[in-house]
Parts: sequence; structure tokens; C-alpha cells
Amino acid sequence: MSEVHPVDDSESVYSGDHTDFSYKIQQIILIRGKLCCSRNTYQLFGCFYSAMDASPFYGVPPIESDDSCLSDSVSDSDEDSGATEPSDDSSADEDPDWTDDATACSSAATTRRVSAAASTKWQEVVWDSVQQQSSAKHYPVWQGTLPDADEIREPVQYFRDFFDAELLETISKQSNLYCAQESPNSALKLDPSELEQFIGTVMYISVIHLPRLRMYWSNDCRIRQVADVVSRDRFEEITKFLHFNDNNNMAANSRDKLFKIRPIVDSLLQKFQAIPQDQMLFIGEQIVPFKGRSSLKQYMPKKPHRWGYKIFVLCDTKGLVHSFDIFTGRTAPERGEPDIGPTGNIVLKLAQAVQRADDHLLYFDHWFSSLDLLAALAKKGIPALGTVQLNQLQGCCFSTNSDMKKKGRGTFEEKKVVFDGAELRAVKWFDSNGVIIASNFPGAHSVSRVKRWDKKLKHNVFVTCPSIISLYHKFLGGVHALNAQIASCRIQVRSKKYYHRFFFHFVDMVVVNSWLLYQRDCDSLDVPKKEWKDLLAFRTSVAQALCMQFNENSSVKREPPSPDGERELQKKKFRGPTRALPTMEVRSDAVGHWPMTGSERQRCKFNKCKGQSVYKCSKCGIHLCLNKHNNCFIEFHK
Repeated sequence: MSEVHPVDDSESVYSGDHTDFSYKIQQIILIRGKLCCSRNTYQLFGCFYSAMDASPFYGVPPIESDDSCLSDSVSDSDEDSGATEPSDDSSADEDPDWTDDATACSSAATTRRVSAAASTKWQEVVWDSVQQQSSAKHYPVWQGTLPDADEIREPVQYFRDFFDAELLETISKQSNLYCAQESPNSALKLDPSELEQFIGTVMYISVIHLPRLRMYWSNDCRIRQVADVVSRDRFEEITKFLHFNDNNNMAANSRDKLFKIRPIVDSLLQKFQAIPQDQMLFIGEQIVPFKGRSSLKQYMPKKPHRWGYKIFVLCDTKGLVHSFDIFTGRTAPERGEPDIGPTGNIVLKLAQAVQRADDHLLYFDHWFSSLDLLAALAKKGIPALGTVQLNQLQGCCFSTNSDMKKKGRGTFEEKKVVFDGAELRAVKWFDSNGVIIASNFPGAHSVSRVKRWDKKLKHNVFVTCPSIISLYHKFLGGVHALNAQIASCRIQVRSKKYYHRFFFHFVDMVVVNSWLLYQRDCDSLDVPKKEWKDLLAFRTSVAQALCMQFNENSSVKREPPSPDGERELQKKKFRGPTRALPTMEVRSDAVGHWPMTGSERQRCKFNKCKGQSVYKCSKCGIHLCLNKHNNCFIEFHK
């Protein structure tokens, strides 16, 4: 047996300011045991340590939250520091909503570390089983309505509802100021019209993919939608000096990690929150891909894009964004709100944008769910539900998946509890696996029947499904739909500056929001779905209208458009002109339309004109008659 060395008095556990006696004993045992104790002696010391409890002498030490995904160790710098620590995924690929047999029953000794006050609340939670007759509780009926549309506007008008003249003027002003600060000998001279052209070109770049950015201006792969609007050097100059806030004011706002994009964030948040909301709202997360140096960057190994920024979004079931919050570190509670942990604080912060709280239903997944969150939302009058894991339900016991599998698919159990003054419900349903959903409003009944495929019988069977499960799966996926729509045509202009990545992401988000509002108006006016523009056509239409903006101010007044001429123009457009005709807003703006001589004679694009002309419009790029018999050039631009 190995010799056991005594503890030196110079290393007494009482030396210095040590408030945790058991912690010091543990350190001594670990060090001495590893160096000079045999296996049996080390186990003996381990038993001695495990039998000790210093809490009667010193109390329970304060313990930080173990939510590594919301670390507060983010540096204040933006580009001069690396990424934060790797974060957990809120929704893994293997769908962690499904419970495992190994976690059959939760107890007071949960895996999550809590404070002393939370531990007391944990022990007081007592769940009761719910029978069918006491579960007839339906979710609230929506009393609100969405506003009716007066007309279907041009796609660019929906886009300008968010990127309005005030925001464009701010970006232009700050970009010119940044150029003067960085390069005093040169002037950027960026105005809002040219900024719109720049945004239109990056939209075209997101639609027409080429491996390198300079290939859009090359002789072999030249894309006229980009090269004819802005030169290569001018595009790179605007990208270099694109800026959104004055760096001289950064010292006064050093704690704001989003200082450089704060004007854009504040402007878009105000407009997103003013959009009329549907009944079903969903809170989730999205990733902005980025591999540059930034303290805000997160590492999520189970996501399609492992490196990037994390944004929490409040949207409806179709992906229409109503509010968002960029993750910059541990989320503190809002003023007047309870502190229920980092993830719960995020939900309460986004829930402040919910209009008429009692008229809407709020959804979220297991990463946000907790009894504290459901109770806090119930006090605010917001009905909410979400998937949970069993260890998030203090003191709750459900049958194991093995036992429920023996009873057959469609088996479910329901429990209820009064937690912090609010009645909460939890339902576990077994289909091919077990899933638990908790809520602060509905129960399991009424029960519906859903169609499922049976592998053994080789045909579809009907399975019993509680109403709360059907409700969750029916309206799930708002943020997922938003992420898919943004990823379909993402702007991928590379930049080392993190605020550029955010700006391009917000442009994509605004395009999707504009398209969804356009679809809402089409549905309100009963427009046939075959006439709706899809997202790609909508984005291309916005890009075309923005690229046709003239970059000089003009005092020429517009004349009202001719309804008859527009009707005939649409007929001719339906016959398929060789070149896309500009929109009504572009051709009637009376800015930058100059006659020029083309290289060849082509047919006039004005309605009811069958003549041919060598003259064309410098802005619209189409041939129009310009002679003493026919002046189609003037008539077309009225």
C-alpha cells in the first residue's frame, strides 16, 4: 500500500480568505491523491469529502447560469478581437424535442444548476394528472383582423416602406463623412439615388451568381444589369466607404456593441413593429454567415453555417418579421421584467412588440421554454406554448417511451400545475417517439386523428393526437420559412467589416418582408395566385427599379400617368418585347430620360405604334419614335 503523505500546515484550508471549506478540501484531495496516493486511499479521501457538507456553515455559494450559449465574455471591441466561445445550438439536427427513456422522470436533483431561491421553488412544484373531463380548455379565439389593401403597389414601393428617404440620407451622409475621415484628399459624393443603385446592383449579384465579383464587369462574363449601372471602381469605392454611424461618437457609446449599425437597427425595428400582426407568432433564431474577425461571431457546430452572428426573431407563421434582437452576449432583463434566465429574457424582450397581447398565440421551441417563462407570459396575458425537455419541468413525471410504446401510437398523458400563480399544462404524446409540449392555456382535449404511415402494415393509419400537439405543429416553422427565403438569394458580397455583413442581411430581410406584404395584399384583393410574383421575380423587379434611379437631383415635375396608355402598354408587354419595359414609376419620373441614337433601327415600343426608330431612351434603353409625325418618346414618358 502506498504511503499517505500528511497535509502541510502551510497549506491549511483556513489560510487566506476561503469561504467554501468543502471546495478547498476537494482541491487538496485531488492534488495529493493524484501525486502520492494509491487508488484505494484516494477513494477513501473521496468518501470523506462526499460525506462533508459545508452549507450549514457558509450557506449555498452563488452559482452562475450554465447556459454556455449566452456567454457574457464578449469583448467590447468589434474587429480587433476574435470569436466568442462556442455556443450550444437551440435546435439541433436530430431534433432534441423528442425525449429519451433515460430521462423518464425528473426530480429535484436536476442537471441544471439553480440558485437557492430557485431550488426552493423547485421542491414546491407538485403536478396533478388531468383526466379528459377536466381538460376541455380551448385556445383563445382571435378577435382581430388584418387591414384590407386598397391596391397592389409596385414591388419597389413595398421596399421603400422600410428603406425610406430618411434612412438612405443617413447612410449617404455617414458614408461621405467616413470617407472624409479616412481619405481627406478624396470625396465619395454618395447621394441617396446612387445608394439605391448600389443596393439594386447587389440584388442582381445575389440573383446572378459568378465566382468572383470583378467578373460582372469583365469582357468575357459581363453582366449588363450590373456593369451598365455602376462601374467596377465606383462599386468598390462605395463598398469601401459604406458606413452607418459616426466613429467620433463611439467613445460615448462604448458599451453598445452594435454602435456601427445602430441607425439601421433602430429604423428597421420601428417599421417592423408597426406592421399589423397575424394571430400566430413564433420566436426563433437565425444565423448570419460570417467568418471574419468579430467579437459578436458565434460558433455553432450543428448548424448549416457554423460561424456567424445570431439573431433572435419574432415573426408570423409565413416568416414576416415583426421584431428582432441581435445577440451580443448575456441578455439582461428589460426594465420592469423579471430575470428568468438568458433565454427567457430574450422571449420577454421580443414579446414587448406583440400587439394586443391577448389576441395572439406565441410559439417557441425547447431552447427558450421554462416554467418561469410560461408563468411570466401568462401574467402579461400572452398565451404561449412550446416544446420542452423533461428536465425543464420541475418535479414532473411521465411514463417512459417504452411503456407508452407498448400502449400503441397516439398514447398521451396530461399534467397540470399552478406555478407562480399561473396554471400551466404539459402533455406528452407518443407517435414514433415521445414529445412534450407545455403551455399556459390549452389542454390535450379535444382529440383529433392524424394520418401516419405504418411500416409494418405498409399503409396509412389514423393516430389519436391531442389538440395542443396539432396546434403546435400546424403553425410551426415561421423562422425556418424566413431563413429558407433569405438563403435562396442571399447577398454574398464579401467584406471584412462585420457591419457590412449585417447591412446586406437586413437588405435580404427587407426584401422578404416586402414580398410577404405584397402577398398579403394580393390575398386581400383576391388576386389569382397564378398572377402573384414569386420571391425571385419580386426581387428582380425591385433591383430593376432601383438600378434605374438617376444619381442627380432634378426639379422637373412629373405629369400624371395616362390610364389608357398604361393599359395598352401592358398588352404590348404581354406580347413579349425583346427588352423588359421599365415600371410605371421609373418611366414617369422625368429624371435622366434623354434621346440618343442607337446602333440599329428597331421597332418602337410605344403602344399602337408599328413604326421603327433609330432613337432610344438613355435610361429606359428602349427604342421610341422621335420625328415630326410620331413623338412616341414624349408620350411614353408621360
